[in-house]
Amino acid sequence: MPGIFGIIGAGPPEERKAQLDRMLIAMKHDPGWRSGVHCCEQHGIWAGWTAHRNSFCDCMPVWNERKDICLIFSGEDFTDAGEVDRLRSKGHDCKTGDAGYVVHLYEELGLDFVKKLNGWFSGILVDPRRDLIVLFNDRYGLGRIYYHENEDAFYFSSEAKALLRVLPELRELDLECLAETFSYGCVLGNKTLFPKISLLPVSSRWIFYGSRTPKIERYFDPSVWESQPLLGPEEYYQKLKETFSRVLPRYINGRNQVAMSLTGGLDGRMIMAWANQPPGKLPCYSFDGPYRDCADVKIARKVANLCRQPHETISVGPSFFHEFSELAKKAVYISDGTMDVTGAVELYVNRITAQIAPVRLTGNYGSEIVRGNVAFKPGRTDETVLDPWFARLVRKTPAIYARERDGHSLSFIAFKQVPWHHYARLSVEQSQLTLRSPYLDNDLVKVVYQAARALTRSVNITLRLVADGSVALSRIPTDRGVLLRPFPVVSKAANLYGEFTYKSEYAYDYGMPQWLAKLDHLLAPLHLERIFLGRQKFYHFRVWYRDQLSAYVKDILLDPRSLARPYINRRHVEQAVNTHTTGRANYTTEIHRLLTAELLQRLLI
Repeated sequence: MPGIFGIIGAGPPEERKAQLDRMLIAMKHDPGWRSGVHCCEQHGIWAGWTAHRNSFCDCMPVWNERKDICLIFSGEDFTDAGEVDRLRSKGHDCKTGDAGYVVHLYEELGLDFVKKLNGWFSGILVDPRRDLIVLFNDRYGLGRIYYHENEDAFYFSSEAKALLRVLPELRELDLECLAETFSYGCVLGNKTLFPKISLLPVSSRWIFYGSRTPKIERYFDPSVWESQPLLGPEEYYQKLKETFSRVLPRYINGRNQVAMSLTGGLDGRMIMAWANQPPGKLPCYSFDGPYRDCADVKIARKVANLCRQPHETISVGPSFFHEFSELAKKAVYISDGTMDVTGAVELYVNRITAQIAPVRLTGNYGSEIVRGNVAFKPGRTDETVLDPWFARLVRKTPAIYARERDGHSLSFIAFKQVPWHHYARLSVEQSQLTLRSPYLDNDLVKVVYQAARALTRSVNITLRLVADGSVALSRIPTDRGVLLRPFPVVSKAANLYGEFTYKSEYAYDYGMPQWLAKLDHLLAPLHLERIFLGRQKFYHFRVWYRDQLSAYVKDILLDPRSLARPYINRRHVEQAVNTHTTGRANYTTEIHRLLTAELLQRLLI
């Protein structure tokens, strides 16, 4: 994904420039991206950037009027437009369409400028007048920054691979962190898969004076939001409604075309209910699989039609399987191993949607923030495919997770789950286009902290918000058959059908028990997948690993290099691969993890 990279510290100029060039090569995944470098030998800063063309940050580097303060910024900011007007009133030459005004926020507010920013971003600000360098990220940590400090310099980058490119001694795998990915699909905390590379914590503002060791600061503490008084149910609802309707235009407006990614759920529909866009102004699309139109597509068409917006269906078809090998490698490489091989699907569909519009608006994070959904928990991994000592590491991870879960539930979701778990998929999506969601707007998240726990555990608030924005949209059942005002018998039947199709599809796909896999193998001539799959989900890796991708799975996992990895049990991996690809067992999750770990070894280690 686009980002920043650089080196803070003195050193031979030619060597530093060569290092910067190698970091840029590692970071520039598309030749059409904008990129550049900024070097200042006197102040010991060597930095660079990549950006989507015509994006918010496609104006780097930005300077103040006197050309004595420089900013390199990646991501987007949704600060209220009134803030830019205030900067203009004080004589600053700035506009709202790009990141140029951020350097002027620093001129007016000093180091507190970053507190004003509202979005997913990272950046580095250089103020030679004060011999000052500031490295910062957003309060949720989605503008990820990897770093490594040695006696030579401080190295940083939005992607770990840029550090691995210039510091080969960092190319080793942290097996304790790898164990966490086998259990949770992500690394917990500010650790990474590489033992000598760390992550800037969320809400970081690290200050370098004279390119020395940084003064580490956290500019935002969730306890500020946690300590707000709780609101009564009606007062909370009215405040949430006012805030959502006020902040939503920030995410729809701008200089680039925005398109809406719609599903059959409520979070995207809430956006559509309050978007109030002219006919044809907000094109919509949904993702579909190879078997039939899934519930997302059927419902999204109705939603788009009622809002008088065009709708397209993006299907995962035969070309996906032909490209899977390259897509899987690219997903693991772009995300530095944080996204597993299923990210190949995200690359495929987002590459297509980028042709519809360069900005994708989504309901992502709505169920997490507004309804308190914890999206990642300990996963099931058959330990027989692991070496016993590595299996012990995997078994230790729930205790780490339990410690991290202790505390305020929404703070866990916003400041831990989001940067650890959700970042992986976002990094892959952002490599193709700009992703936006209003559900992580600072103003909105702040309000949700004032809800009593019972309010954030109920779907009724969201249903009511949809109805207040559009009565017509509220009359369309969700993919699970949920309505604000259900019809007796009919709505109950629709809800039961939605729940049945959801659970039966899971049971036939990822969740199929081994005894049922054996039975399914015996009934293979009946092609039962045509009955169960594609009603709720658009990708089905259990069946794909068995059929279309079986040759790929065997080619990678039965390769002598893969079987020699110290953390696997060779005999059981061979058995798992052979029984899964012949349809006699279900090792979908294990294959995800093993393929990802192997590609990580080959591409980055």
